[in-house]
Amino acid sequence: LASQVAMLLMGKNNPQFTRHLNLGDNVIVINVDKIKVTGKKLLQKEYFHYTGYPGGLKSEALGKRLAERPEKLFREAVHGMLPKNRLGRGMLAHLHLYRGSQHAHQAQKPKFYKLS
Repeated sequence: LASQVAMLLMGKNNPQFTRHLNLGDNVIVINVDKIKVTGKKLLQKEYFHYTGYPGGLKSEALGKRLAERPEKLFREAVHGMLPKNRLGRGMLAHLHLYRGSQHAHQAQKPKFYKLS
């Protein structure tokens, strides 16, 4: 799911795709809290963060992060697939994540995208 969302944000599905322009679509992802992973990833996969202080290496299991902040988990997965410059940060601003099925973008008449 994250790879297809990254492709939509970059605009690679559009015929006028240009690498140096932000021609991607706004993407709304609902029910982010229902993400499923396979195998033992919930217990074994860990995310690391270094605070900058001695002994400041913090780790967090995927299961804990998914239970507490599924939006941040999905946003980081998509961010890793976008360009690492201000163009990529602009693309990431067009990503809207919601835990439930309700979102605040009904007035924009969003279209459903069938995952392939």
